[in-house]
Amino acid sequence: MKNMNRRHFLTTTMALGAAAPSFMVKKSVAKNNMPIILCSRGEMWGRKVLQPAWEVLEKTNNILDAVETGANVVELDPDDTSVGYGGLPNENGVVQLDACIMYGPTHTCGSVACLENIKTPSSVARLVMERTDHIHLVGEGAKRFAIMHGFVEENLLTDKARLEWLKWKENLSDKDDWLAPVEDIEGKQRSSGTINVLGINAHGEVAGVTTTSGLAWKIPGRVGDSPIIGAGLYVDNHVGAAGATGRGEEVIRTCGSFFVVERMRAGLSPQQACEAACQRIIDINDPSAIDFNVKFVAVNLQGEVGCASIRESGGASPELAYWTKSGFHVYQGKTLLN
Repeated sequence: MKNMNRRHFLTTTMALGAAAPSFMVKKSVAKNNMPIILCSRGEMWGRKVLQPAWEVLEKTNNILDAVETGANVVELDPDDTSVGYGGLPNENGVVQLDACIMYGPTHTCGSVACLENIKTPSSVARLVMERTDHIHLVGEGAKRFAIMHGFVEENLLTDKARLEWLKWKENLSDKDDWLAPVEDIEGKQRSSGTINVLGINAHGEVAGVTTTSGLAWKIPGRVGDSPIIGAGLYVDNHVGAAGATGRGEEVIRTCGSFFVVERMRAGLSPQQACEAACQRIIDINDPSAIDFNVKFVAVNLQGEVGCASIRESGGASPELAYWTKSGFHVYQGKTLLN
């Protein structure tokens, strides 16, 4: 009995020691800066994504509903060619989607990869989290699971994405039988766009979503970082949340989003943690040979945000957008390489 009491005392004391600072932070956050919801894009898409997400959060305080609502905005928009419906396809002209979701209070998560013919993979990922004891469903199994839960199969390849795929295919080689169109080729840069939606509600509950159509013209079956917990997304109710976009293979091999959260746990600000994750990728590569980009976004329990990328994108520094009780804001981040 004494041993059991001592063990219980030590376990309880250790748990309280780890949790006390976070609990104290949560109280001040809920009183002052919370709630907050952010996405990994700037002004235009930020408003589109965050306004409906904020409305859900303000009305219900359900952080999972809020981040899912924000992610669905991009997934359902055919004008975006890097996420969901309208996303650029793989090398065979097939759109394959990846997404994950994570909930801080229970540390539960769900994800799908190589999902075809379903417009909102983040919503399917949430069902994987809530209705199964699995974390990751892929390919045909993920699609069957979605259909079983009422999702409707639809063609995800829009005319806009199909024409971009054809232009890519026609310009692969001057030795094949495909002829390039007369007009200039648009979008020579391989798209690898993604979106992260992260949030903390008034009770300090953290959640996040990462969703993408992946690298344009990828080998069928390729899975990037977006559906990988700890790579494209990680949240912790005692620390905050982080997400990644860009070259998924680099994020996977550095456990990027987990790395950001752990740096914040160690005392770094979200900005410092995002920069540290970018530097980690630079350090394991030859900086002069880096021809890719990676971007991290993060938020901590004080409502501080951070954003960093390896390089500029389209001649611009990295940005994120966020919404609080004071309204809509755009945060300018930092690049590490010129």
